[in-house]
Formats: sequence, structure tokens, C-alpha cells
Amino acid sequence: MNKTSNQMLVIFGASGDLTARKLIPALYNLYLGNHLPENFVVLGVSRSDLTDGEFRKKVVLESSYLSDKIDKKSEAFVKKFSDSLFYEDLGREYDTSYDRLGKRIADLNTKYGTDNNYIFYLSTPPGIYEPIAKNLYDQGLTSEQDGCKRLIVEKPFGYSLETAKNLNTGLQRYFQESQIYRIDHYLGKETVQNLLVTRFSNSIFEPLWNRNYIRHVEITNAEKVGVEKRGGYYDKSGALRDMFQNHLLQIVSLVVMEPPIGDQAEEIRNEKVKALKSLRIMKDEETLFKNTIRAQYVSSVIDGEKVNGYREEPGVDPESTTETYAALKFYVDNWRWKDVPFYVRTAKRMPTKVTEIVIHFKSPHHQIFKEGNINNKDNKLIIRIQPDEGILMKFGVKVPGQGFKVERANLDFYYSSLVETHVMEAYERLLLDAMQGDATLYARADEVEAAWEFVDPILDYWENGKDVHIYGYSAGVWGPTNADDLIDGLYMWRNPGENLADDPGFCVIS
Repeated sequence: MNKTSNQMLVIFGASGDLTARKLIPALYNLYLGNHLPENFVVLGVSRSDLTDGEFRKKVVLESSYLSDKIDKKSEAFVKKFSDSLFYEDLGREYDTSYDRLGKRIADLNTKYGTDNNYIFYLSTPPGIYEPIAKNLYDQGLTSEQDGCKRLIVEKPFGYSLETAKNLNTGLQRYFQESQIYRIDHYLGKETVQNLLVTRFSNSIFEPLWNRNYIRHVEITNAEKVGVEKRGGYYDKSGALRDMFQNHLLQIVSLVVMEPPIGDQAEEIRNEKVKALKSLRIMKDEETLFKNTIRAQYVSSVIDGEKVNGYREEPGVDPESTTETYAALKFYVDNWRWKDVPFYVRTAKRMPTKVTEIVIHFKSPHHQIFKEGNINNKDNKLIIRIQPDEGILMKFGVKVPGQGFKVERANLDFYYSSLVETHVMEAYERLLLDAMQGDATLYARADEVEAAWEFVDPILDYWENGKDVHIYGYSAGVWGPTNADDLIDGLYMWRNPGENLADDPGFCVIS
């Protein structure tokens, strides 16, 4: 295991929800697991008027996100963690003089021995990333002459290819690319990382991982909830920007990529970039019309309760055409994946919360044993990212009795079965990696831009193209009825249940 150097984590936007909900609980779990360095402090920075004590109460001592865990530990144990947290009020705005902040950082560094190693975490709107980076640079806090300096930025990484390039250029004025860590919490999930191990350490998979044996690849990301209180933000974003451009294309890159030379961060990231650049960009309207579907959930009744449609949600334009469902069919232009269709969908207000990858293997060319339902005919490898994390293989077995009737059986593995192993939460893993300087699970600038190069023409077509439809689907169902038409032949989407081994076609809504 890599050694974690003494350091300070400086969180901008520390009074916001992400710090209390995700970042501090992740740090507390690292503290529980003895993963933090001997000398480690957190400095929260924001525009709220808080003292060190008030900040500690907010994010630790009186936090609903930590109450269950801290109740199980002694007061001294919790106090030791809490006492490593500090707070600095910037005043009215982030784009201001950082003289006082620079002095506070220097004082904490000297007092607590963090060896001039700083991580700056920007939990703020992307519009102020560059001003914060500039002000840190002006204070000499980006130079690595006397210690490591790293910058973690949250998504969205731009709103389009042009804005992503501008954002990258702006940050690179003040930090080297090697110092910039673009966090995508999906890559922190153990099952996403296990994609690499499943592929490259098993001889039963890697020889088959190509066009000769795989018929098509299907990826589903479904959320049971609607846009909740994010209507104002979501209406300017939509499903394609919010989920597909970042989270799902990261998963696609891991499925598509060629074997890296080694397990070093840059080797893996190089192959991911090549994978994204090999996606066939859809530009003409006919191709976009045939291979993209967007839709919006409409009002429905679920478990006897009326559920608002998207246009009825707070903050949403009553005439909005922003998609809450996006489904795409596309191809990868390289030897491994030539003519293998990829089907990817993401949506709100689905019957259940689930993210999974389904590898559909081709049927044997010569069918000895006749079967009925084509959807149960092919072998499948299902990699469940959430919930009920695990891997499921579907293969044919003989039904007992006369004749050779074939039924599909399951061979499965669940992470929950590893009872003696602590599976880190996404932010735990990603924060620890950043502390140790491991950028494997963080996006590089060219990776972000390659993803936008694929997505931009789709967004442009949906906004400006002719005969562009926005379909409706009732909240609580698996999208518009024409979504299966996207898939070639008699196949259809696998509509998974809450549990990995649930048969497709139904799930528990309650």
C-alpha cells in the first residue's frame, strides 16, 4: 500500500452540502481505518461566518450524516478527529485577496507539521474554479518546490466542448496538468474498478472481449427519484450532460479500452483516452434521428401516491424540453469492436435505482438445441455497479426430464459476501488516492475533451435539429415505449430489478 504523506486538505465551499454529506464522512471512515497520515488537518473555506468550533459541530459533532458512527466511538476518539478540522471565512466572495487565507494555511502548516503538502478541493460552482486557482497561484500556493500541491475539482467539467477547453486552459495557467485531479465519484466505486480486473486478469473473459464473440453491449443507469430539489440546475443540464458525458462515458471507456502496458495511472488513462477517441461521432441528422432517443417523465401514480411530472417540478420551465431520459446507440471504430453496437441509457423516475453493464455474447453459430425466447438465448455477463454490487453470468443448462429443453442458470458473485473486507465508499477511495498522488481514477484534460467531442453533436441536434422529438413516459416505468426500437433485431433492454439476479421485465417499486 502506498504511503500517505503528512498534508493539509483545504476545502473551498466547505459550508455546502457536499462537505457534510460526503467529504467529512469519507475522511472519518479513513480515520477509522487508520489511513490518514500522522499529521493531517482539514481547513474549510467558504463565505459563511463560522468559527472552528461551529464548523466542527456542523460537519462532525452534530452532523446527521455521522451521528450513527460517532455514537459508537468514545468521546476522546471523536474529539481527536474533530480537532483536526478548522475553518476560514473568505468574506463576501471567492475572488478576493487570499492574504489572510495564505497566512492561516502557513500557520496551520507550521503548527501541525503538514510539510507544505496541500490539496485544494473545489466544492464550488465551476465558474469560480479559475479565480480560486489564480488567487492560490498569487499566494505562491501552487508551486511544488517545497511540497506537493494538488487541485481537486468536481464535475461538471464544462457545459460543452468549448467551455471544457476553456476550463482546462484556465486551470492549467496556474496548476500543471499533473496537479489537477478531476473527480468523478463513479470511478471510485469498487465495481467500476473491478471492470479492469474482470477483463485483464481472467483468461475466460479477455480472449472473448471482442467483435468475434460479443453481439452487443448494454449499459443502464436508472434513478428511482426525480430531479427533487435540483430542478433549476437540472433544467439547464439534462440527462446527457448530467450523467452520460461523464459517469457513463467513463464506464464505456473501461469496457472499450485496450490492455494498458501496466497498472500505472498514465498507462491506464492513455488507453481510456484512446477508447473515447475511437467512438464513432454521430454528425448527420439521419444518424442522430435513428440512434438517439430523449424523453421526459410525466405525472403518474406510484403506490397510490401522485407523482409530479418533470415540468411540474420546482424550478423547471413549464414548457421545458430538457430530457430526463436519454438512450443512445453508437459504434466504436477500432478492430476490437467493429460493428458491435453499444446501447446506453440513463434516466430519472425509473422503477428502481440501478447501474449495470450487460455484455451480450453471440449465440453458437450452429443451434443444436432449439429455444424460444431470444432474450433468454444468449449468454450474458452482467456487472452490477449499484446496488447489490456484484457479477452475474447467465448460461444454458438442461431442464431435468426428457428431451433437451434449455433454461438459463445464474452463476453469481456479490461484494456483500466478502464479510471481512471493508469496501471503501467512492469518496473514501478517491480522496485517499489523491492524498497519495494516484491519479488512476481521475479524469485527464484530454479525456474530458474527448468525451465532449462525442456528446456535443448530439446536444446540438437535440437543440437545433429538424424533427427532433421529446417523448413522454409515465413516472415509474422503463422509459418511452419506443425505446426498445433502438435495439437491433428482436432484442430489448434488460430491465433489471433491485437485486442482481432478478429476472428482467419486472421489479419491486416500493
